[in-house]
Amino acid sequence: MRKRSRNDMRIVRHERLRRTLAGTAEKPRMAVFHSLNHLYVQIIDDDLGRTLASVSTLEKALRGELKGTCNVEAARVVGRLAAERAKAKGIETVVFDRGGHQYHGKVKALADAAREAGLKF
Repeated sequence: MRKRSRNDMRIVRHERLRRTLAGTAEKPRMAVFHSLNHLYVQIIDDDLGRTLASVSTLEKALRGELKGTCNVEAARVVGRLAAERAKAKGIETVVFDRGGHQYHGKVKALADAAREAGLKF
C-alpha cells in the first residue's frame, strides 16, 4: 500500500468540493490555490469555462509591496485586490472554493479581506 502525499489528499478533497460547487455567470466561483511560494485567486464562470478575473503574488505590482509571497499578510492583499477586480467586472457575489485547503490561516485571511472589500459569499 502506498501512502498518499499531502497534495494528493488535497486534490481528493478539492474534487469532493467541486461536486457541489459550480460558478455561473451571475455567481462565479472564486477559486483559491496556494503553493509553498505563492498565492493564486481566480474568478471563474464554470458554464463558459472562462476566467473572469485573476490575481496572484507573481504580479510585479504586488511583489514590491509584500514582504513574503505566501503568508497571511500577502493573502489579505491578494483577497482585497481580487474583490476590487471582481467588482470592477460587475461581480457582487461569488461561490468560495478553498481548493481543498483548510479554511484556516492564509485561506481564511484571503476570504475575510475579500468580504471586507465588498464581495459577498
